Amino acid sequence: MKAIRRFTVRPVLPEPLRPLSELARNLRWSWHAETRDLFQSVDPERWASSGGDPVRLLGSVRPARLAELAGDRRFLRRLTAAADDLHDYTSGERWYQEQPAGLPAAIAYFSPEFGITAALPQYSGGLGILAGDHLKAASDLGAPLIGVGLLYRHGYFRQTLSRDGWQQEHYPVLDPNELPVTQLAEADGSPARVFLALPRGRSLHARIWLAQVGRVPLLLLDSDVEENDLGERGVTDRLYGGGSEHRLLQEMLLGIGGVRAVRTYCRLTGHPEPEVFHTNEGHAGFLGLERIAELCAAGLDFDSALEAVRAGTVFTTHTPVPAGIDRFDRELVARHFGPEAELPGIDVQRVLQLGMETYPGGEPNLFNMAVMGLRLAQRANGVSLLHGQVSREMFSGLWPGFDPEEVPITSVTNGVHAPTWVAPEVIRLGARQIGAQRTEDALSVGGSERWDAVADIPDEEVWELRRELRGQLVEEVRRRLWASWRQRGAGTAELGWVDGVLDPDVLTIGFARRVPSYKRLTLMLRDRDRLMDLLLHPERPVQIVVAGKAHPADDGGKRLIQELVRFADDPRVRHRIVFLPDYGMAMAQKLYHGCDVWLNNPLRPLEACGTSGMKAALNGCLNLSVLDGWWDEWYQPDFGWAVPTADGTGTDADHRDDVEAAALYDLLEQRVAPRFYERGRAGLPDRWVEMVRRTMARLGPKVLAGRMVREYVERLYTPAAHAHRALGPEAARELAAWKARVRGAWPEVTVDHVETVAGAPTAELGSTLGLRVRVGLGGLGPEDIEVQAVSGRVDEEDRIEDATAVPLKPAGAPDPDGRWVYEGPLALDRTGPYGYTVRILPAHRLLASGAELGLVTVPAEGAEGAADGAGVLLR
Repeated sequence: MKAIRRFTVRPVLPEPLRPLSELARNLRWSWHAETRDLFQSVDPERWASSGGDPVRLLGSVRPARLAELAGDRRFLRRLTAAADDLHDYTSGERWYQEQPAGLPAAIAYFSPEFGITAALPQYSGGLGILAGDHLKAASDLGAPLIGVGLLYRHGYFRQTLSRDGWQQEHYPVLDPNELPVTQLAEADGSPARVFLALPRGRSLHARIWLAQVGRVPLLLLDSDVEENDLGERGVTDRLYGGGSEHRLLQEMLLGIGGVRAVRTYCRLTGHPEPEVFHTNEGHAGFLGLERIAELCAAGLDFDSALEAVRAGTVFTTHTPVPAGIDRFDRELVARHFGPEAELPGIDVQRVLQLGMETYPGGEPNLFNMAVMGLRLAQRANGVSLLHGQVSREMFSGLWPGFDPEEVPITSVTNGVHAPTWVAPEVIRLGARQIGAQRTEDALSVGGSERWDAVADIPDEEVWELRRELRGQLVEEVRRRLWASWRQRGAGTAELGWVDGVLDPDVLTIGFARRVPSYKRLTLMLRDRDRLMDLLLHPERPVQIVVAGKAHPADDGGKRLIQELVRFADDPRVRHRIVFLPDYGMAMAQKLYHGCDVWLNNPLRPLEACGTSGMKAALNGCLNLSVLDGWWDEWYQPDFGWAVPTADGTGTDADHRDDVEAAALYDLLEQRVAPRFYERGRAGLPDRWVEMVRRTMARLGPKVLAGRMVREYVERLYTPAAHAHRALGPEAARELAAWKARVRGAWPEVTVDHVETVAGAPTAELGSTLGLRVRVGLGGLGPEDIEVQAVSGRVDEEDRIEDATAVPLKPAGAPDPDGRWVYEGPLALDRTGPYGYTVRILPAHRLLASGAELGLVTVPAEGAEGAADGAGVLLR
């Protein structure tokens, strides 16, 4: 018989064991080895069957065992030490508290998914894992973040394979009472709630669950509550599930409901109110609308509230292609806002204007969540240097008249949380070398001087560590492969071959990630004969472990998986290449630990960052990758290999795959495998070990999430907090009125004439030109604008490259026609083809960038003196 209702009966812990409950509820255990070891010692067998989840463990352990532990002095001493350590960690001063005054009192960090631990499966891929690592690193640094997301009752799907290798999805039901979360409650004990107004008088209610991530609270909204109708209860059913309206409601709940949840949490706990709101991708963009509505309710007009909200908002884009952005039909969005629905005090047209693609090349009937995110944030960034460049080009239509390099989108390269992803054996080796505390600091805060000690570890210890981790991976792969074949319908008698899959002494390559087409899961199959030769080489064989999920609606991705699985099922090679279904955090950790080479072959430049190779590198795994994302930024031949790309605009896609696959095979055959199997005088692969050492010493400090969060604090959060403080109600009104005045007057702003006064008869390096520019400012004054000379090398079409902008100064009062003259020197500091132009930009003390308004005036074609001003060429 099937139960009609399910609930969890929790054990009552004996008084001496009560600290176990707090330790289980704080997710720091997911990256703190000593706490995990403590829980494992409670009941090793049940710990394994619980998947390493302390909440599930404590829900299943026998009362007799608990009573036994309550009288075990040695266990109680370990428990007290773990509880004290957690208290010190959550209450002591850390990096953030040691910084100069002026940092944000709190930062709210919104993301549609968070990958903290496999015990809280609220993630699908890189975006969620990155968000989880961001929270963990913020906790390690003491940064006062509040995470905000949704609690999905089915999480993301579990993946199995059919007998013929087709991906199958399963959606297990998650009971929040069995997860490491607690329900946020009001002072009277009732559940804390937020709600959104929906069309036709309906409402969407949600309760708030709290996951404690070290020092960082993570608020998760759950719509599966009795106050909702069946449709509304399902809003938080699946991550990235449903149609357009379903996704819109999820994103309204995340953004608008999330702000309300933050306000509720701060009211109930006394946590400081956030000064900065960080939108991790466009899904949470509606948070800016809710904050505008708050300020309007307090007496500000919409435009002033918009300026105040923008000042304290940071937007991070993670996609390098427009197709990766959520876009909704304008009528759908309009139906959910206004007098009959949510935010009734805000004109629907103002809402729509924030997200409509009203720029050249845009689709004016679509509401773009990333566009809204950029318009609602004064500061924005991509997630690697290359991705920042791609983002500036992709969104340049929002800043017409500016070259892509001047679009105000910077970059902060992603990082990974080392304590989560580094093998315990690696951490122990580091502790023996430099001490436990310095190792912890190296993994959380960074600093190259702490990582330099890798150079002192003997070669034999490095190589033995790598072999030990490879051996653990082999055992893990065999276990998972056996389980996968059983799910595919194979009998036990058919699976004896699994015991011979992989070899702990063979070069092991890992490839694991989501399976969209641009990541090219099957590029390795392009020439199957060459691949088989590599796998079966008599002296230098390779073995490959592959894992990944395709989106449930992506049949193309599923076909790629099936193609790979069918190749891996071939009895000739199945001991050398495997596909493991149900890729997730628990599997990923074993792969990163045990692989010798991490393979990444996306279509450049479609990998925004790609952090899996970072996690592998921290374990001494070498990267073999296309120069995309973070690898484009930090690759050096000392510690990895770059796969050449054929990314010219005229290259046919099939030909490109052929060329790049051939380059990949060449690298494996001629450089990677020979280096791995080459032995020195002591019988060790000396050159390989040296590459491992350089990977850890040089990449280690760079790829840390601690480094990433420090950059966010210093470059984005702190400036945003200062701007937020400066934009009080009066300053916000002033800035809004100034912007309206400037926009209204800008059509009359002109560059009328440009004169050049040469200090020498020829243009030579080190000489100076004097510039004299006559401009019309319409109704504006010199205090509203900046006149700049922009100079640099020029290409064949006289476009200025690598430009430098220098402000010019007004020379006296306006002439009788109201025109102003600006003057200044132009230093000729570069040789070769050289040119300059002049331009006028809006200028105000509260702007974060001269491009912020998207307004610029340059000399008109054919205007008097414009030919000189637009490009004097110095050759």
